[in-house]
Amino acid sequence: MATTARTRTRPPAGLLLAALAAPAAMGVSGPSLALPEAARELAVSPASAAWLMTAFGLGMAAGTPLLSAVAGPRRGPAGAIEAGAVLVTLGAALVLLAPGLPLAVAGRVLEAAGAAGLNVAAFQIAGRDRSGRTAGVVAIGSAAGGTVGLFTGAALAGVVGWRAALVLPLLSLLVVLPARRSAGGGTSEDRARTRTGTGTGPGTGTGADGRRSALPLDILRAPAFRTAAGLMLAVATVNFGLLYTAPRRVASLTGWSPVETGAVASLAALAGALLSWPLVRAAPALGARRVRAVLALGSLAAAVLAPAAPWPAVVLFASGASALVTAGAQGLLTGAATDGLPAARHGLAVGLFNLAFLIGVAAGPALAARFTDQTVQFIY
Repeated sequence: MATTARTRTRPPAGLLLAALAAPAAMGVSGPSLALPEAARELAVSPASAAWLMTAFGLGMAAGTPLLSAVAGPRRGPAGAIEAGAVLVTLGAALVLLAPGLPLAVAGRVLEAAGAAGLNVAAFQIAGRDRSGRTAGVVAIGSAAGGTVGLFTGAALAGVVGWRAALVLPLLSLLVVLPARRSAGGGTSEDRARTRTGTGTGPGTGTGADGRRSALPLDILRAPAFRTAAGLMLAVATVNFGLLYTAPRRVASLTGWSPVETGAVASLAALAGALLSWPLVRAAPALGARRVRAVLALGSLAAAVLAPAAPWPAVVLFASGASALVTAGAQGLLTGAATDGLPAARHGLAVGLFNLAFLIGVAAGPALAARFTDQTVQFIY
């Protein structure tokens, strides 16, 4: 059995799983620079068009626990891959055919729920590698997908049209079949995790902890969890709000085209995500309190500089700093969210922590669009 697990999680499998997860992140960032064109064609305001980004975050937030439940002990990650692929296909078809904003938003929600399922499956399969290296490859692939999505979405919108930028999660279908083969069925380990409530899904364990797994008040009351989840929510909200506003500000300051802006913004965000590794390595020496201070102050500085700085280089620097802080927070706060909790509650705590991140994914663009729209009205 150990040999089989190692075979499934060797480096090529990690790259395959990264390719399965990356398009979900591309679905978050891809529409950013295509929204003005979408607003014009759909005859809605820019703030209303921002729902095409917000809806994706909401869909992922809802789809993560739902598709985690599909990937239960009997079907395993294969079930999440199958359901996710169907939802991505249906959602993308609705986006491509929708005559107006409401149906396009509904398509994005379906698409995001499917992308969440594929993301869940990728991390569940990667979790069979006890070294954590495969999960690390998947996380890097997801971060890269989010940054590359800015450029890819802008390029596709310029060549094919804005709707193409909204269906980037379809790229995951290219690797669904080999990923499904690598998933197999539910393993004995998956069944054990479900019995003890330590899986990655919402958790409905049996026994002493099972009675309270559906109502996680003990987790929500834990100070360490509240601190970690609250900071992750704030950092993610800022980061994905800047994903909406920073490229627009760079374009307005430089006169660059959407493709040029997307390319430069993607490089800045990717550099920030990669530079989060030194912060992760330095965290033990800094201590938990200083790490939290660095994350909070870095996010605050990015939130102030990006919309206010009169120089595009500073806006790009702020965007990269926000990406650095967000990637670092995901790596450093996930474990902190479980401090002081019994081992049987760690899986559910991590799931709720990830939900806080996804709420930030949804809230950031909505708040940024509303603030930007109000600012323009105030100026004029």
